[in-house]
Amino acid sequence: MKPFRGRLRWLLIFWMFVISAVAYLDRVNISIAGRSIEQEFHLDHVRLGWMFSAFVLGYALFQTVGGRLADRFGPRKILTLGTMWWALFTALTACVPAGWPHALMLLLSVRFLLGIGEAVVYPASNRLVGSWIPSRERGLANGWIFAGVGAGAGISPPLIAYILIHHGWRWSFWISALIGILAGAMWMLIARDTPEEHPWIDPQEMAMIRSGLPASARATREPLPWRVILGNKNVWAITFSYFCYGYVAYIFFSWFFIYLSVTRGMDLKSSSYYAMLPFLGMAVGSPLGGWISDRVAKRWGKRVGRCGVACASLAIAAIFVAAGTYAKDVRVACVILAGGAGALYLSQSAYWSVSSDIAGKSAGSVSGLMNMGSQIGGAVTASLTPLIAKHFGWGISFLVAAALCAAGSFTWLAVDPEQELTTGAPQPNPVSQAG
Repeated sequence: MKPFRGRLRWLLIFWMFVISAVAYLDRVNISIAGRSIEQEFHLDHVRLGWMFSAFVLGYALFQTVGGRLADRFGPRKILTLGTMWWALFTALTACVPAGWPHALMLLLSVRFLLGIGEAVVYPASNRLVGSWIPSRERGLANGWIFAGVGAGAGISPPLIAYILIHHGWRWSFWISALIGILAGAMWMLIARDTPEEHPWIDPQEMAMIRSGLPASARATREPLPWRVILGNKNVWAITFSYFCYGYVAYIFFSWFFIYLSVTRGMDLKSSSYYAMLPFLGMAVGSPLGGWISDRVAKRWGKRVGRCGVACASLAIAAIFVAAGTYAKDVRVACVILAGGAGALYLSQSAYWSVSSDIAGKSAGSVSGLMNMGSQIGGAVTASLTPLIAKHFGWGISFLVAAALCAAGSFTWLAVDPEQELTTGAPQPNPVSQAG
């Protein structure tokens, strides 16, 4: 009997969840170790923010490149290469000597190169979804992939804090690198770019997958030219909205732990546990939002199921993030802000489902461009947040994030998820209209 009969696509989605979790472990560990790095290298918050931004800048600039590589060479090879690359530069972060006169510049370079390696993860995963997952299941599939964000970022505070206390911050990076190597090796073993290439695929599952793919994914053609992608209003609308989304999300990834420990006065152990709450909210919100999106889209169409759910989720997130700034008790603030993070991630799968549906075999390129917008938002917040906090207070930093969250919500009203990208005039997708 073939393993995972009829459910092979979900095995691949589960392992993408694992890779997603490892990717965020490797990027969030620096925020947990941030105070130790500041002390050892004699840095302030602003210079630490440069390190956060260096990673996000490399990550943002190579999103479209990573997506195009996944479209050309397939997600199996590109994701394997990416995991090995980022494991190497995670380990090298811990190898920078503190006494070297240009240590900061070396740290910035290593973090930038780490960002390049991680840039392939989600465009390549979206290319996998475009080939393996029927349109009606893409909300849940993307929800589980991005639940890995919350899972990886959620386990980081207690895990990294434990290693840091007992072995020092450098060991936390070396252990993270080893986990990345193991995840990448397993992916190379079990993954294939298309169902037709996989020796374990069941004929019934193959037929079900193919019947549920949009016409653009079933067609055999080269990736769309950039003039078609860059000339589409839907692509720019979801890219701007994802910029706003990324700005908000990276406050939690980059600054939330430091906000609790330095501004709110929590000790390392308490901070490590309360800093988990937003990421647990993300881990729950992402698959829940995908499930809701699929169910609503099946009943009322993708305009409501994708755009409507994302619009409402971002609006709710804006309210929670703004409200969290006024909570005087730090524990109450953590719970409210965790609610905001969870609501934010209710919208996550909509971005990736829509970009996959409208792009077909160019899903890697389109989602790479979209995710570049998000990561530019992350790079901005990594450096801008401490500056706003320094001059106006942390409350204003969170209110700026809430305002951008609201802007991202309204932008979804301009998106038409039923139009596929083509070299000619956009045509409605008959499969999507059928739900």
